[in-house]
Amino acid sequence: MTEHLTGTNTKVYMDKKQRRMNLHLSLIFVCLMITPVFLCGCSHLNEESQARSTFMEANNLFTQGSYKAALSKYEQIIEKYPAAGDRVLFEMGIIYAYPGNEQKDYQKSLECFQKLIKDYPGSGYRKDSEMMVFQLNNVNLKDKTIAAQQTQIEALQQEFKSRGNEIIALQKKIETLEQEVKSKVNEIIALQREVFALQKGPVDKILIEKNERRLTLISKGKALKTYKIALGGDPDGPKERQGDNKTPEGTYVIDSRNRNSSYHLSLHISYPNEKDRKRARALGVSPGGDIMIHGIKNGFSWVGDLHTEVDWTKGCIAVTDEEIEEIDKLAPNGTIVEIRP
Repeated sequence: MTEHLTGTNTKVYMDKKQRRMNLHLSLIFVCLMITPVFLCGCSHLNEESQARSTFMEANNLFTQGSYKAALSKYEQIIEKYPAAGDRVLFEMGIIYAYPGNEQKDYQKSLECFQKLIKDYPGSGYRKDSEMMVFQLNNVNLKDKTIAAQQTQIEALQQEFKSRGNEIIALQKKIETLEQEVKSKVNEIIALQREVFALQKGPVDKILIEKNERRLTLISKGKALKTYKIALGGDPDGPKERQGDNKTPEGTYVIDSRNRNSSYHLSLHISYPNEKDRKRARALGVSPGGDIMIHGIKNGFSWVGDLHTEVDWTKGCIAVTDEEIEEIDKLAPNGTIVEIRP
């Protein structure tokens, strides 16, 4: 009876863990699948206007669970309307990876997103495709970890059955391994919520080093904590004009903050300074503005620190949602911000 309950409880736990992961992916994939216009914008919709009815048919097949038929419909679209190829690749990638699809194929999904990124560098779907590549790689890693742990548990259970004299010791090993599996998420949360045990007041400087993709909080000349960051999509060199997707270089201050930001929470940097304005006047352009230190776009907080694998902002400095909350508490308005190349 003891052996049976042990095996059953372990299987139930692993099944629940897998179902939670699949539910999380299902919500992500459904949201991405039903909002292509929101993700891509009006200009891409105009390019797809001729294919709109066919896209609707494909989407209806997806919502009905006819995944193979939906994929076939998308293949027809890309042959007839090659201009809509990026949207087709994006939505096919979603279907191939969708947890509700019993014939899902993560490798084919990755190939769709990777082909979109390679062949359509200017697509409105590029950023979300990059995020999906990160998420799928993360899911593959978790699947492998769970499978390895399941194998370990099953091996221990078999040993438990065959070695009567070591039943109690092996039972403890199984319980310890199961507890380690459960504690993984808690360990990550604990690391993200790391506190400054010795910090008793606000910082007086934020140092941003673009080449190192690093933000450092400094108090009285001492580095308190560093964070990995993502920059503008064209990070090399200082910002010169509106829309160049570059992150500025120079000395500024935090002059305001927005706790209702579309990127969780944001601290506004006083760009442009006089040097920036002078350079822009010489070039006959607008220097631009709205440079922030902010979190991840609302709805994508699940990406976590994977966001730093790509420079994805329009010139801002991005950290995770937990990190911007930490920085917000320690960097009041007036804090110096030095941005180095």
